[in-house]
Amino acid sequence: MDAAPRVPAPQSIRLPGIVLGVGLGGFADGILLHQLLQWHHMLSSTNHDRIGVKYYNPHTVSGLEMNTVWDGIFHTVCWVAVIAGLGILHGRVTHHRRAVWASRVLWGWILAGWGLFNLVEGVLDHQILGIHHVHGGPYQAWWDAGFLLLGALLLGGGGLWQRSGGPARPEGTAGPVGAGDDV
Repeated sequence: MDAAPRVPAPQSIRLPGIVLGVGLGGFADGILLHQLLQWHHMLSSTNHDRIGVKYYNPHTVSGLEMNTVWDGIFHTVCWVAVIAGLGILHGRVTHHRRAVWASRVLWGWILAGWGLFNLVEGVLDHQILGIHHVHGGPYQAWWDAGFLLLGALLLGGGGLWQRSGGPARPEGTAGPVGAGDDV
């Protein structure tokens, strides 16, 4: 009797999804808020911070240079998170690699990771350290609160979305897929 080929047990894609979400959320923050809108940089509020970091005025050439260096360090950490998330994901994907990219489970965890980024970055940098705010000025507390609310919505929505995904299966197949399942 010929035995059916043994399909390896699926591995969770929770960790790679969250790590990818943290990196991609950081990129969204850095590209949109730091570069395109120029609302803040990594050290743009250090004149009011809670840890005593020297103030680098982003409206001067030398201050903008220092803020740009720290924005670059921030983007490097985001890039490393994306590369790590892709590496972990690749290591967990079995023979149905295309199915995982269509998986609500993966995209739900990515959204949850983005929300986690917003919550940690918002509490740590905006509230505890005070090194920058989403948008400085008289309404900065509202902008910071909105950033935290967006993080909570992304985390909760991503968690719900990944639960609704179930196993991702390639067309015309039945049985376990592997990477699209979250165990």
